[in-house]
Amino acid sequence: MAQNKVVAHYQYGRILKGFTGDFLPTKPTLHLTPADAPQQSKPVEVRVADLKAIFFVKNLMGRPQPYRRRQAFDPGKPAVGRKIRVLFKDGEILVGTTQGYDSSRPGFFVIPADTESNNERVFVVTGATHKVSFM
Repeated sequence: MAQNKVVAHYQYGRILKGFTGDFLPTKPTLHLTPADAPQQSKPVEVRVADLKAIFFVKNLMGRPQPYRRRQAFDPGKPAVGRKIRVLFKDGEILVGTTQGYDSSRPGFFVIPADTESNNERVFVVTGATHKVSFM
């Protein structure tokens, strides 16, 4: 089974980096093998409702510091999907595009506007948002 590199951000601040092969937007849990776990370690069960977001990343090391994430679209590249701005309860802002936002669902995917970001896509947990608006 293909393993996705993810960074799980909990609503209360904890961050867990690792690999998952069983995430589905409709499932209440996923299993994540921490990046720093010894080989053959059992995955940790993560409740999606406890998370702020799941960041599907290019690499687990992140971007070298200093890096300031852009919150604007590149005018030379057409955006696919609806442009969206997510304000999380902790004050973080995520700007990108989505194809499936519905406030009645437990979450939705956002493709970040910043193409240089380490994030390929983000699964935003609806319960962790303060305000979601289309741009």
